Amino acid sequence: MPTTTYPKDRFDELPADTARVGAHRAENPRLRAGLLLFWSAVAVLVLIAVGILGTLLISGRLSLFPSGADSAPAAEAPVEAAPVVDTSYSVLILNATAERGLANSIAETVIAAGWSTESVNAGEAGSQDFATTTIYYPSAEDEGAARGLAEVIGGASLELSDAYPGPVDADGNPGTQLTVVVGLDRAGGDTTG
Repeated sequence: MPTTTYPKDRFDELPADTARVGAHRAENPRLRAGLLLFWSAVAVLVLIAVGILGTLLISGRLSLFPSGADSAPAAEAPVEAAPVVDTSYSVLILNATAERGLANSIAETVIAAGWSTESVNAGEAGSQDFATTTIYYPSAEDEGAARGLAEVIGGASLELSDAYPGPVDADGNPGTQLTVVVGLDRAGGDTTG
């Protein structure tokens, strides 16, 4: 390879006592990977928090300055109705177990408590694996009567439901009915058949 030589100029002859001449760059500081990773994670978390907060504010799920209309008082625990034995209700008893005769047995207990035989009907349910004996009542006003019936039959869960409408009267309106669905908790012995 040929070497080239250049003619000497004023930069080639420097006095020995002079300081450095020309452009000088500082050394590259070493990047600390841990510090860079930490600040990156902090920035990501801050951006996520701001995004979530902004979404909640825009969607109306969060209010920074709730007004009196927006703040609702703490919900009070619902008051249970006092149990009342009300024999004006018709009672439907459905056996939802494989054990035969449970509905009739409970019907006899209900009739003995004062209900007329015409207002108490017993039969078999469509399934045989209902877990807990439950009394269904059609409206909140009927809760006391449902609790009273639960005491008469020796306890049951209560559920507000319109799944079992009462018998229809002459005007075509459903009557008030309490429905007892007998569950496996009442079955004794073999419940398989």
